[in-house]
Amino acid sequence: MSKTIYVLNGPNLNLLGTREPHIYGHATLADVEKLCADTAKQFGLTADCRQSNREGELIDFIHEARAKAAAGIVINAGGYSHTSIALHDALVAAQLPAIDVHVSNIHAREDFRRHSYIARAALGSICGFGVDGYRLAIMGLAARLGAAPADEAEDTDEGDDAGAASAGPLTLAIDVQGDEAESGADAGQSPAAPAA
Repeated sequence: MSKTIYVLNGPNLNLLGTREPHIYGHATLADVEKLCADTAKQFGLTADCRQSNREGELIDFIHEARAKAAAGIVINAGGYSHTSIALHDALVAAQLPAIDVHVSNIHAREDFRRHSYIARAALGSICGFGVDGYRLAIMGLAARLGAAPADEAEDTDEGDDAGAASAGPLTLAIDVQGDEAESGADAGQSPAAPAA
């Protein structure tokens, strides 16, 4: 199994820290990349971080991850999350576990941001936790891959089935706005708009 997770960032994420900090925070893309590298290392994995403002280049990164049999993909496609069927199709074709990440809570923003084509091709989605969402995504992928934190891996006998506990779906539901948690078979769908 490959030990590399591709961390892909889409358009305008190179401006993290300076672009609308009241929404996206003050952490920079370099901060995100360090966070990803440090988190991956805790699980014996490596993070290959890439950013592009071009849809085709992001698709090329996904194809490369597939060709190199990467362990998985963490992707924040930025505005392409809401528009790109091509990125969706590339993720489906890659057949790798992927986590869709958004720094802001897309469900508390404009209506057009509430739909993600990326989410429909991903194992899961994380939004609203700021840049810490990347850490959570890598931890989720590591759990799905059966990669224990380095300190736990040292304490585990090699004969143990470390991945058995994480073979099922991972669920994290946090109610930060006092609304009822959304349920349903298709978590990639946007919640219904509140009645006026």
